[in-house]
Amino acid sequence: MTAAAHAATHSGRTADLLVIGGGIHGCSAALHAALRGMSVIVLEKDSVGRHASGVNAGGVRRLGRHYAEVPISQHSMQIWYGINDLLDDDCGFQIAPQIKVAETQAELNALAARAADLNALGFDHEVMLDRAQLRALLPAVADHALGGLAALQDGFAQPYQTTFAFQRKAAALGVRFHEGCAAGAIRQEGGDWVVETPQGAFRAAKLLNAAGAWGGVLAQSLGEPAPVQAIAPMMIVTNRLPHFCDAVVGATGRPLSFKQMPNGTVVIGGGRRGRADAARNLSEILFPELRLTAQTAADLFPVMRGANIIRSWSGVEACMPDEIPVIGPSARHAGLYHAFGFSAHGFQMGPGVGDILAGLIATGGTNAPLAPFSIARFAA
Repeated sequence: MTAAAHAATHSGRTADLLVIGGGIHGCSAALHAALRGMSVIVLEKDSVGRHASGVNAGGVRRLGRHYAEVPISQHSMQIWYGINDLLDDDCGFQIAPQIKVAETQAELNALAARAADLNALGFDHEVMLDRAQLRALLPAVADHALGGLAALQDGFAQPYQTTFAFQRKAAALGVRFHEGCAAGAIRQEGGDWVVETPQGAFRAAKLLNAAGAWGGVLAQSLGEPAPVQAIAPMMIVTNRLPHFCDAVVGATGRPLSFKQMPNGTVVIGGGRRGRADAARNLSEILFPELRLTAQTAADLFPVMRGANIIRSWSGVEACMPDEIPVIGPSARHAGLYHAFGFSAHGFQMGPGVGDILAGLIATGGTNAPLAPFSIARFAA
């Protein structure tokens, strides 16, 4: 053992697995690896849940996913249904229909084609709604809405509460979290991965890159290019309104996702973006875009036309060119794994991705269909 390796071992900076990134995917992978008997260290340059995992809308959504994501999303949903048993925290998880509203016949036809595709693939969690069925679930929806597509057993949860619950349970099982600890130079030494940080060098046989919007830079430094774009999804919260909605609602032809919380406030997002600056760790709200988001919500639900916006926020998130994440082993290095680039829809997948990756890291194999998510797809 080298002097540096000896020092790392005796300072508590060595483990079976190093995770870079303390978002929901990093924390979930750390917890599931610990459940499999591995020792784990998580390195987070800011604080746990600081970026995408803490500022998203909290949608626990299978509805509308890329077909390649559906099997993982289904696996993750089963974990969500038992989240309190796993984490000793309910994470604010509630089952609520996720509904995508069609405003034109062309949109309704596109939703029907998707439902048929999923049925052909063996999935029946997305169902078509005609005009009457839509209004039974959404009595306040605008008159022009024609129908929709729904996943009736989806839901939502509280992002910060969930990410912190994963962290707490992982820490209770011995996972060591180092916040304010940015990963610097990374090298292989004696069969281990060594990561230099301001708190010293950390080492482990296995390394997971779960660095979010900074995951591409990390992968690039290891010779695996991944064209990550930093984006800044934006959210709005309104004043409290009389109860009018029990579902999480999206639009088919324009960006929108919103839900009414138990206290009456309405949380609105759905894809319009601010300005992200990953190099400076900042995001900026663009108010003209927020105005369009608010207008779409009012168009679909006239009851919201008198609502007031009481706060808004954004955060830095990673987006891939094909809008699906990088999940799985490195294409170049043994013992290196990736989970980043969830393109503003990774929250629901966090429990499942962590479980799948922990199994892959611990055993060297998985039955999960990870080929579409390989980092090798960007090698050219």
